[in-house]
Amino acid sequence: MSRHLIFSLFFLSTVAVAAEPFEPLVINGCGIWPHTRCPGADLRHANLAGQNLAGADLTGAQLARADLRGANLAGATLDGADLTAARLNKVSAPTATFRGAKMVGADLEFARLFRTDFTEADLTGANLEAAKANFAWFIGVRLTNANLQETKFFTVNFRKADLTGIYRRFAVFQDADFEGCIGCPTDW
Repeated sequence: MSRHLIFSLFFLSTVAVAAEPFEPLVINGCGIWPHTRCPGADLRHANLAGQNLAGADLTGAQLARADLRGANLAGATLDGADLTAARLNKVSAPTATFRGAKMVGADLEFARLFRTDFTEADLTGANLEAAKANFAWFIGVRLTNANLQETKFFTVNFRKADLTGIYRRFAVFQDADFEGCIGCPTDW
């Protein structure tokens, strides 16, 4: 086969792909794209793996058992959202807010949570194994029976938090604020 024929076949196949119309993902009336505004949206069991939801407003959204693995939640607002048993493995959520969110049994393994705000959130039984939560706020958070193995908490605020029953093997709490914290490590 000549090179020109091979190039022609390749060129025609890429033109055909480029000409296909792009349909944005919309679930229950909520557009899944950056800076979307969907407060209170019903996204239970939704497959949002790898989606870009940077700057999204999902205040009070129903995201129980949603799959957000590898999603971009940078600067997103999920205050008061229900993320019960949600899959948030490898999620990137710098400066996102989860204030008052229900995250019971959520899986945040390998999550990137730099400057993320979890104030008053319920993370009972959550998995934060090997997550990086530098400069994050966990004020008044409930982290009872959570897996914090190998999690990095550099300069984190745990004031009035409840860490009763946590599994913290190899977790790092350097420069953390434990004022009024229940069950927080005392050897830091």
